[in-house]
This record gives sequence, structure tokens and C-alpha cells, in this order.
Amino acid sequence: MTALTGTRRLVRLVLRRDRIRLGIWVLGTPLLGYALAGSVAGIYPDEAARQGYAATSASSLVARAFNGPIAGTDLGAVVVAETYVTLALIVALLSTFAVTRHTRQNEETGRAELLGASVVGRYAPLTAALLVVVAANVLAAALLMLALAAAGLPLAGSVAAAGAVGGVGVAFTGVASVTAQLSVTSRGANALAAAVVGLSFVLRAAGDVLGDTSADGTRVQSAWPSWLSPLGWGNQVRAFGGERWWVLALPVVLLLAGVALAYALAERRDQGAGLVVPRPRPATGASWLLSPAGLAWRMQRGTLLGWAVGVAVLGLSMGVAGDEFNAMIDENPAAAEAINAMGGGSNLVDAYLAAMLGLFALTIGAYVVQALLRVRGDEADGVLEAALATAVSRTRWLGTQVLAATLGAVALLLLAGLTTGLGYGLVTGDPLGQAIELGGAALLRLPALLVVAGVVTALFGLVPRWSVVLSWTALLVFLLLGQLGAVLDLPQAALNLSPYTHVPSVPAVDPVVLPLVVLAGVAAALLATGVAAFRHRDVPS
Repeated sequence: MTALTGTRRLVRLVLRRDRIRLGIWVLGTPLLGYALAGSVAGIYPDEAARQGYAATSASSLVARAFNGPIAGTDLGAVVVAETYVTLALIVALLSTFAVTRHTRQNEETGRAELLGASVVGRYAPLTAALLVVVAANVLAAALLMLALAAAGLPLAGSVAAAGAVGGVGVAFTGVASVTAQLSVTSRGANALAAAVVGLSFVLRAAGDVLGDTSADGTRVQSAWPSWLSPLGWGNQVRAFGGERWWVLALPVVLLLAGVALAYALAERRDQGAGLVVPRPRPATGASWLLSPAGLAWRMQRGTLLGWAVGVAVLGLSMGVAGDEFNAMIDENPAAAEAINAMGGGSNLVDAYLAAMLGLFALTIGAYVVQALLRVRGDEADGVLEAALATAVSRTRWLGTQVLAATLGAVALLLLAGLTTGLGYGLVTGDPLGQAIELGGAALLRLPALLVVAGVVTALFGLVPRWSVVLSWTALLVFLLLGQLGAVLDLPQAALNLSPYTHVPSVPAVDPVVLPLVVLAGVAAALLATGVAAFRHRDVPS
């Protein structure tokens, strides 16, 4: 038996377990890329509009930090500037989570020990996970290339752009193979990998902010920190702006280095152990952990803190960028129309702020889904059965989880509004007033998030085995309908399927109470359905 014995069968097992997740990943990435490319093409249809966008993006430090450097005035260059960072972050996180799921999580749950009792080599589980994740990235990149070409972009640039996005996934596959050896828990491994993703974003942003602008003011040459970031490498490919094909080899080098290091680390640890020794915990827990509410807070506080930091930084940045917004749309009626479609109202700055709050609400929806799907993880791992063996009822346990997720959403929404208002107020001279106004406007998005919580709860109660996939699919549909539907001129019947469509775009328009009451009623009905279904179904051992 060799160290790779059984790899082929484990690849089949990984594909069997993740067939739906992989399908959504591989098909969803190019579909999202196609939709974003189409919306950008509609906003910047001619050379004059793209020239104005490129000049404004090159001169705006905020745009360079969040979108990356602009590579020219071609439509493809504008599409890459608007979509690359979003797609790259998605594939980076999907890749790290997938590797951790089939390596460290298997050890944490005992599956790896059962597999190791059969004819399976030491490196086979890790190798199988890497093969599947790398193949998923390559296939998603190939389909993304076809999607960009189908959107009317040149083939060479489409290949380079898709390769840049796929390269990010390949690079972070190697990173996750190492973090899976370091932490003793899957949550810790994911946190380490996410920290590397965050550091990569910061390095890329720093390099792009410190970069040099070309003489005509439409191109940016990144500084050296971008070359230290796998996210920055994708920008350095310069798709649609004089492609540099050799940069695509850097993610492959990082993958090979990461895999070699992961194999070496795997030789130096025991099954189920990590190389980072967890700090010792107290012999007895705090008394508040005996209640479902205390336990929910203990399990959610780290995740909530991480989300809060990200929301605060983005909110402040988006608020500061509001002062540059007028310059960005002054000579581009199509961009103004698109922002108006997403934000509503005639005041374009208010429409911009409303659109940003809408994006925050959609993003915080991901927190709600993540927090509530922990109940499915507790059920699958047997934690729920142990909790229900005590004096805790099913209704109380699930209600506590929903309440914890809802309070977290309230805190994040309020933080998003306050920081966005503070950032905008700092450049307009009224930080307190803007913070209060936008803080209240952000809280009006809460009924839409309650509907998201209701959907997840109902799915958990009715179809627990499918709740994870269907919950994330529902959020993705809400994203596409809520943010891109208006830009793509989808029929109103389709837009109405998203709860975010019915939230008044305050501060661009006046608040309306009736849609919020209806959303709250729909959310209550979904939550009641989920709780009732959970009370009457079996909890597997």
C-alpha cells in the first residue's frame, strides 16, 4: 500500500457528498459573471462613458482599494474592474471551505478514522479533496470564459480574466491544505484560511492605492504589495489591457508549494490533532452557558465580531466614497440610471447611499443564513440530541437560535448604517446627523432579513437534509433579483420574489409602512412553519 492508495475512491466519495454544492459553484460562478458583465455593458455602452469611468476610477483611492486597478478603457477592462474582486473572493472562500470540509472536518467528526481503518493511504484524503477542488476551479473558469465571450467580450481577454479568477481559487486551495494541518477544528482551519484571504485583500488594496497612474489618467500600475497577494496576481494578469500570461503560473506555484508543505506537516502530527496547540480552557464553564441563549451567544460571538469588523470598514469606506459619486456619474447618464434603478429616487447621492445600504442588507443576509444553518450542523453532529435530552424544549431551542441570529442582524444593520453615515458625514461636515439618519434607514431593511431567517427556519424544519443547499440558493436568487434585476430590466413579477424588492429605498425615497408590515407577516408565517415542522419530525441520532 502506498501513501496515495484509495485516492480514486475518495474522489468519488467527495463528488458524491458535494455534488450539489459543486454544481452550484461551477454553474453559479459563470452565470454571475455573465450577469455582471451584461449589467456593466449596459451602464458603460460607449467609449466616452468608459473613458470617464476609467479616469475617475484611476484617480479615486477608494475605487482602487475596492475594485483594483483599471487596465484601460476597453469594455472588458471595465467589466474586470467591476467584477474581478467579487468573483475572486467568492471562489477563494469556496475553495478553502471545500478543502477544510473534506480534510479537517472529516478528522474532527471521526470519518477520517473510519476511512483510515480501510485500505487508504495517509495522503489519500487530502489528495482527493485537492483534486476535486482544483478541478472545480478549472471547470468554473472554463465556463466563465465562455460566459464572458458570450457577453460580447474578446476571447483572449475572456481567457485571461477567467484564468485570473480560477487562479485565485487554485492558489487558496493550496493555502487551505496547509491551514487544515494547523488547526484542530474545522472552524479554526476555516478561520485561518479566511484570515489569509483578508490579508491578501489588504495587501492587494495597499498595492493598488500606492500604484502609479498613467499619463492619460486611465490606467493604474500597482505597487509591490500587490505582488505579495494571490488576489493581486489576478489584477496583474491585466485582462483586456495587454495580457501578461506568465502571471497565471504564480497560483500554480503557490498550490504546489502549499501541497508539498501540507504533506510534510501531515507526517508530523497525529490523526485528529493539529500543529497549533489549542489554549487550555477552564475546568468549569460559566453558569450562563447552561441556558440556550448563553450557549447561542458563545457559539456566535466570534463570527459576529468578524462580520462587525468587515461591515464597519466597508461602511466607512462606502460613505467616504459618496463624496466622489457625483464625479463618477457626472458624464455618464447610464450609470446614473442604473444607480437610480437600484436605489430609487431622484437625488443620485441619496440613491447611491440607499443602494449601498441595500447591498449591506443582502450581505448581512449571508450572516443570517450562516448563523441559522448552525442548527443543522448541531443536528448532524449529535449536539442537538444531547441538548434536547435536557429540560430544553424544541421550541425554546430553535427559537433561541432564531432570536440570536436576528439580534446579530440588527446589530450589523445598525453598524452598517452608522458607519456609512459617519463616513459620508465626515466629508460633508455632518457626521452625527448622517450617522443617525442612515442608521435608521438601515434598520428598515430588517423585515427583509426576517424573511430570509424564516426561509432558512422553514427549510430546516421541513427538509433538513436539503436545508443548507436550498438556503444558500435562495439567498443567491434574492441577490440576483434584488440587485441585478432592475439593471437587467427583469419583469416586475420576477423582482417581487425577492423580499429586498419590497423594502423602501430610504433615504432616496420616503419610508412606506405597509410593505414592511407584509414582510414581517410573511416572516412570522415562515418561522411558525419551521418551528411547527421541527416539533413534529425526528431528530436523528
